[in-house]
Amino acid sequence: MAPPGVHFLDAAAPPGMRLYAIGDVHGRFDLLVEMHARIEAELAREPPEDFRIVHVGDYVDRGPQSREVIDFLIERTRDPRIIALAGNHDAGLVDFLATPDRHGIFATHGGRETAQSYGVSADLKSEAGARAASNALLAVMPRGHIAFLHALPRSVSFGDFFFCHAGVRPGVALDRQSPEDLIWIRRAFLDHPGLFEKVVVHGHTPSAEPEILANRVNVDTAAFASGVLTALSVDGRTKRILQVVS
Repeated sequence: MAPPGVHFLDAAAPPGMRLYAIGDVHGRFDLLVEMHARIEAELAREPPEDFRIVHVGDYVDRGPQSREVIDFLIERTRDPRIIALAGNHDAGLVDFLATPDRHGIFATHGGRETAQSYGVSADLKSEAGARAASNALLAVMPRGHIAFLHALPRSVSFGDFFFCHAGVRPGVALDRQSPEDLIWIRRAFLDHPGLFEKVVVHGHTPSAEPEILANRVNVDTAAFASGVLTALSVDGRTKRILQVVS
């Protein structure tokens, strides 16, 4: 028998732990720094017993400062209470470095901006151009950046909340989800009306406003285009939306 689902209104963080979930960054280093400063000010002003800051993926592409975002996250995630999950764009960069494809997500959805942040001018319209861009990136990207992208986990869970980039496959236990679904799924998850084992906190599908439903919370407000980076804060059963705006 499947476990009963958890409704957003009833969902709680672990006792004594405050949770923050930050949406898709896409190269908006400025907004990420501002969001961390706001969270750090809250933690200093009203310190909880424990906390977790979870980034739900998509650090690269589209926005102007992917390199700086990765530098920042590498430094911050030295604290095990600060977690960075994989997004499909982050996985797409890993794939592009291994097997350059002018039809892949990196080449077709904002990879040029990522390359520029590393000082590489990329022609991604041809296979030869994609190969050249991949080789140039491999030559200049710090090894630590590539290792960081390779090691990003696909999900994490605390209390009544399950965090991932894209969503989950309905009918499949949270601990048995496909790694690809966790960074790619859309309609089967977004259109599912029922409750899950836990409330799913995700990004991946841009929305003009954060979406708060009974079974999920979407914190992707298209920061690269809107200039709005969104986070969910959970303390006990108290939930708040935080936003920074450029």
